[in-house]
Amino acid sequence: MSAAPRYDTSAGVFSGLRRHFADLRDMSHAEVATTRREKEAVFESSVELLSPVAVGVLEDLDDALLEGQGTITDSGVVPMRDGGLVRTWSLSWPDQVARGIDPVRLVAFYGGGFHHPHLRGGTLGEWPFNVFDAEQAEAERGTLTAIAAAEVHN
Repeated sequence: MSAAPRYDTSAGVFSGLRRHFADLRDMSHAEVATTRREKEAVFESSVELLSPVAVGVLEDLDDALLEGQGTITDSGVVPMRDGGLVRTWSLSWPDQVARGIDPVRLVAFYGGGFHHPHLRGGTLGEWPFNVFDAEQAEAERGTLTAIAAAEVHN
């Protein structure tokens, strides 16, 4: 008899991974997008859902560690050199800027050669990014918090 899982595997990162693997298996994105343009449209919608979560994570970090002295910026969706799309949320603060240290970055991107989008930090690797509604976006709060905390560490 196996022990009960320690985590709710129906929510958060586990459900995001299930959507990620379904995309790979079905060669689609969000169950309906199969062309590059359709996937880009889903990405643009997804980052709008994720934006308040990403900003909230950076605001929490700013309040907890910088006493509100940080500045949060949002790039909006912009093209990448490889033909993909990217949106970056950044947190910077005066001491960090004065020392020439990169800001804390949360990045959602759909690379030109990628099957579907991913999340990453400025100094970290990629996480699956399969968000199609506000509840799924909120479920990424833990992932974004972990990325932001690792960014501060790095």
